[in-house]
Amino acid sequence: MISIILLSGFGIISLFAGFLKSKRVLLPMALLFLAVVFGINLFDWDQNQSYFSNMLTIDNFAVAFTGIMVLSTLLIIPFTQHFATRNDENLGEYYALILFSLVGAIMMVSYNNMLMLFVGIEILSIAMYVFAGSDKSSLRSAEAALKYFLMGSFFTGILLFGMVMIYGATGTFNIAEIAGSAEAMGTGGANNVMFMLGVLMIIIGISFKVSAAPFHFWTPDVYEGTPTVWTAYMSTVVKTAGVAAFYKLMDAAFAASYGSWMPTLVAIIVLTLLIGNVGAVVQQSMKRMLAYSSISHAGYLLMTLLAFNNLSTSAILFYSFAYSTASIAAFGVLQLVSRQRQNENYEAFNGLGKTNPLLAFSVAVSMLSLAGIPLTAGFFGKFFVFSALIENPDMMWLIVVAVILAAVGVYYYFRVVIAMYLHPVAEDATTIRSTSFMNVMLLIITALTILLGIAPALLSDVL
Repeated sequence: MISIILLSGFGIISLFAGFLKSKRVLLPMALLFLAVVFGINLFDWDQNQSYFSNMLTIDNFAVAFTGIMVLSTLLIIPFTQHFATRNDENLGEYYALILFSLVGAIMMVSYNNMLMLFVGIEILSIAMYVFAGSDKSSLRSAEAALKYFLMGSFFTGILLFGMVMIYGATGTFNIAEIAGSAEAMGTGGANNVMFMLGVLMIIIGISFKVSAAPFHFWTPDVYEGTPTVWTAYMSTVVKTAGVAAFYKLMDAAFAASYGSWMPTLVAIIVLTLLIGNVGAVVQQSMKRMLAYSSISHAGYLLMTLLAFNNLSTSAILFYSFAYSTASIAAFGVLQLVSRQRQNENYEAFNGLGKTNPLLAFSVAVSMLSLAGIPLTAGFFGKFFVFSALIENPDMMWLIVVAVILAAVGVYYYFRVVIAMYLHPVAEDATTIRSTSFMNVMLLIITALTILLGIAPALLSDVL
């Protein structure tokens, strides 16, 4: 709860600091705020405190996911340095929105009441709508914001209607009481049509939020039009919050009706893995490829919702962090390349291994991690997800499908690596330059990806 209060206060401070004539102080201020929140959050470990008549509970689940999301944001913020360098007049508002959106994300992983989940989703979503349209000089950005807002509002309505139907069937929004009421109905509420329709609508609504197929159609266009640094935030923090909220809801409220909604979720996961990986293969733009990659990784994360065992939570946490570090590095370098070469396609990375070895190495490691290659964090992320699911013998076929489609992913991830190290630099190509600050951050992110690939126990044992 202290983290929520601090983020709200720091967000207000950032708004007022935005009136300063020089914006350079805002970046270190934002980093300091996030570092303080990350440290304070750790003090809530093993506390298990409830607030607002048990609508919100700060337990170890919430603390762990809050730590992952705040740390991911801390790694993303340095890539906003170009806003500070050009003294962007909106920089204070950007940082305020980031801090406020984290409040919504924390509410999404610590709720005990579906109303609190809905409030958290809306706080996070509104900030994302603004970020999507923040580049006022770009028509693509305006298009992304409009598409995201209209479709997001529509699916929010579906989600809210599902919650209302659950309330109509059970008489409560509390997830523990919903589970008890469902048991009283018989077979986990499966015999109650209103209850099962509510569950289905909630699955559809949250599937949209995490970019799961067939509700993924907004993702490529929105990711492509949104300024790259905010796309990195969408694909990491927003996805982590969405999947964690989804897992908690299905585990705590609807686990008893598992047999009824499980086939629907299996179909969503298979479609997500298939569309995400196959869609990424045909892309020429790296940004759109990363958008489809984000869709496929949503499928791997959702596989843990079919397990519900003592490995599931730690698998989501490890996978989320591994995916986040790799994606942040990829989007960070993509931002530098696209801004200096005015091109987001694969050819923009031609010869990067010769002209800027550090950037190329960072991207190469991130691509290997996203592909799930050994000695990177992404390999153990997939390994832990599959380990959680393998305890259910009926899901062995799904693991086989996921492994085959992961092999497809190797193709499009390696296209970037091949472009950087095997293709020559165009004669008129701009040499990509980055600041020392960004180089240090990329080294830290890359080191984390390799370290967790060599010694995953450093994080998994804690979890």
